Amino acid sequence: MTEQTKNTLGFQAGEHQHPKTSMKDGAGIHETSLMAPAPAYAEEKTDGVAIRVSTSEGEEPTEEEIHTLRHVADKLPKSAFLVALIELCERFAYYGLSGPFQNYIQNDYKDPSGIPGAIGLGQSGATGLNQFFSFWCYVTPILGAIVADQYLGRYNTILYFSIVYVIGLIILFCTSLPVAIEHGAALGGLIAAMIVIGLGTGGIKANVSPLIAEQYRGTKQTIRVEKNGERVIVDPAVTIQRIYMIFYLCINIGSLSPIATTNLEKNVGFWSAYLLPMLIFFVGLVVTVTGKRFYIVRPPTGSIIPNAFRAMWIGLMSRGVMDAAKPSYQQEYGHRYKTPWNDLFIDEIKRALVACRVFVFFPVYWYASSSLGSIFSDYHEFNISRHEFFQISVLGVLQQADIENTAGTMELHGIPNDLMQNIDPIAIIIFIPILDRFVYPYLRTIGIAFRPITRITMGFVFASLGMAYAAIVQHLIYTAPPCYTAPLACPASNETEPNRIHVAVQTPAYLFIGLSEIFASITGLEYAFTKAPSSMKSFVMSMFLLTNAFGSALGIALSPTAKDPKLQWMYVGLCVATAISAVCFWLLFSRYNAVEEEMNSLEDLGEKPIPATAVKADGTTKRTPE
Repeated sequence: MTEQTKNTLGFQAGEHQHPKTSMKDGAGIHETSLMAPAPAYAEEKTDGVAIRVSTSEGEEPTEEEIHTLRHVADKLPKSAFLVALIELCERFAYYGLSGPFQNYIQNDYKDPSGIPGAIGLGQSGATGLNQFFSFWCYVTPILGAIVADQYLGRYNTILYFSIVYVIGLIILFCTSLPVAIEHGAALGGLIAAMIVIGLGTGGIKANVSPLIAEQYRGTKQTIRVEKNGERVIVDPAVTIQRIYMIFYLCINIGSLSPIATTNLEKNVGFWSAYLLPMLIFFVGLVVTVTGKRFYIVRPPTGSIIPNAFRAMWIGLMSRGVMDAAKPSYQQEYGHRYKTPWNDLFIDEIKRALVACRVFVFFPVYWYASSSLGSIFSDYHEFNISRHEFFQISVLGVLQQADIENTAGTMELHGIPNDLMQNIDPIAIIIFIPILDRFVYPYLRTIGIAFRPITRITMGFVFASLGMAYAAIVQHLIYTAPPCYTAPLACPASNETEPNRIHVAVQTPAYLFIGLSEIFASITGLEYAFTKAPSSMKSFVMSMFLLTNAFGSALGIALSPTAKDPKLQWMYVGLCVATAISAVCFWLLFSRYNAVEEEMNSLEDLGEKPIPATAVKADGTTKRTPE
């Protein structure tokens, strides 16, 4: 490998320098250790022979113990579960209010057909506003991250943006009342609510993800003796992994809320469908306020974002050598640039750039993983009856075209609708405890280090398998009578008879996607937190969330391919695209597995967390009495 290649902008595996020791990763790139831990064992001499004594409980393990003892998660702090509850309430509100949007926007108020509606913009108008809202909600985290990292801190930002969120919910609720709809306030109220709620969710999303992991304060591996006498290693990395498993579990529990809100929409009214999310969000707001004394936070550090971009500019102007932005480098080679930071800050920036490069492939993944369930999200999203909806294949993508542009049709055979439309979150809720409590511990027991880059790669592989299975199911739909490649569009069906294939045949596709989310999405959150500088965790997290917006944009661009009889080949294309992404991802980033612990060790050198009560409402830190 040439010197020019090794000095590309950002953190390269061979770029992390320390004067004490070195090592090599699996790719043969020269590595330099960040910290050389002192041996955590003692030696006693008996008759002149040195005998190694095992590390005591609570001390750091030796290199030998790291490779031979079982790694386990630490006990999670109560404050982490409080943050998880806040996320559950926010996601319940977000998914609950989003569920009725399509019907609310598309259909007329008191339509003679009996289908719920309010604004009457038609399907294309409804789909356009929905796509805007989804895209907006994944762009606004950047604003929330800047406010948190630079001005107010994570807790204050979550609190203030929660108030913004509540204002949006109140606007949506009030303008969805029958009297408001009758006076023409629904459309203006909806657009205002979408903008305000999008701002609120952006401020929360960028900060709640790092906040939950910050509640755990361990940064070093330690020895612990179990009740059965087994000596194990309490590993902070394993603990953070478990925290994000619980976090994602709460997200998917919250995502089941449309089951309630869509039924309220149909049987009571839109105002009730929006009232429930508002009440649940108030629960999360109460937990946010009352739990303040339990939370641990890192205070904002001023102009951290401008400094980061200035440091990257210096690295870019120095032929991609990020070390040129270090004060020590400038002192040695001439003060060409002002560097109002320390060397550690540049090391942290290089580590953050690793995460940002890893995120580049995620838009392809998001588009593939979301392509399965979007048509089966809610039957009320279409101008069709409940019975007609379940004749439509779930293996399709919501388009701005007519209903004939969805995938094929299947027979339900009495399977409950609430089960079928929520297979993906239910699968995730089931698989997370199995993987966290059984599969991952077993892999660690037999010596398999299932590191983040490997897990993300497996997520891409499972997504590819899901797309492959979806293509097979779509082929079965197209070869089944009565309409074959034109489901519900042939005279033999009378627009009511589905193609004769059981709807449950699609279930494995959702199981593959559920597993892929656990491997890729959860690990992506984990990677965004562990690789970000302590002062920029919200900003790096917002970069990861932004990949969702790019995935949505990719889906919009490719939407013309999602129509009969092309759906089978759309899934084949997604299968190939995600498989190629998995191979490229592994070839480019697998070397970072070898320096995972070294990169994580920077966490111990960064800004130390403090109680949330020590940060004022304006983001400044309270002075402690001397």
